[in-house]
Amino acid sequence: MAKLTADERLFRKIENKVKRAIFDYGLINDGDRILVGLSGGKDSLALVDLLGRRSKIYCPRFEVVVAHIVMTNIPYCSDREYLRSCAEEHDLPFIVHETSFDPSTDTRKSPCFLCSWTRRKALFEIAKAHKCNKIALGHHQDDILETLLMNLTHQGAFGTMPPRLKMDKFDMEIIRPMCLVEERELIQVAAWKGYRKQLKNCPYESGSSRSDMKELLKSLEAINPEARYSLWGSM
Repeated sequence: MAKLTADERLFRKIENKVKRAIFDYGLINDGDRILVGLSGGKDSLALVDLLGRRSKIYCPRFEVVVAHIVMTNIPYCSDREYLRSCAEEHDLPFIVHETSFDPSTDTRKSPCFLCSWTRRKALFEIAKAHKCNKIALGHHQDDILETLLMNLTHQGAFGTMPPRLKMDKFDMEIIRPMCLVEERELIQVAAWKGYRKQLKNCPYESGSSRSDMKELLKSLEAINPEARYSLWGSM
C-alpha cells in the first residue's frame, strides 16, 4: 500500500473533521437533499469537494445540489464553466442564479449585509425550488471565531454562526460542515488541489471589520497557541 503524502494526510484529516462535525452536531441525516452555495472561493470549492465525496458514502445517505449566485450589480467575474466542472466532477447538479440588490433601500444596514442577505434569500428560493431541506455554507472555524470576536467587540454579546441553524420562517436548516476546519488547512488544500482563484472586485469589501478580527485572532494565537480552542469552548 502506497504511503500517503503530507497533502493527502491533511485532506484525510479535514474529511475526518467534517465527519465529526456531521455526527457531533447532527448536521446531515438519511434522506437529506442539501443545497451548497458555491461562490468560487477556496472555502466553497472545498465544501463541494468534501460533500461530493461524502455523498458517495452510505452513512448517512444524502443528495447534493450546487448553486452559484451571480450578483449582477457587483463586478465579480467568476468562471462559470470551471465551477460547473467542479460540481460535475462529483456528478452534482449545477445551477446558476442571477440577482441584485440596491444599497440605497436601507441605509441603516451596510452594503455587505444587504448583499449577503440577498444571496441568502436567493439560496432559500433555489433550495425550495429544487426540493432541498438544508443549505450548506462554506464557513470554517476561523469565520465562526471571527464572528464571535466581532459580536463581542461591537455588540457586547456572545454570538456567532452556529454549526446548525433551523430557520422556522423558511422551513429550512442552514448547516456548516466545515465548522471544525481551520482556514490554514483549507489554504494548503486549495494549493494542493489547484483550486482556481476567481476574480473579485467588490466596492464594499473594505467596509467590513472582518479583516481586523482575522488579525486579532492571529494575535491571540501568538499569545496562546490554544486560543482558538479556548474561544470555541467559551461558546
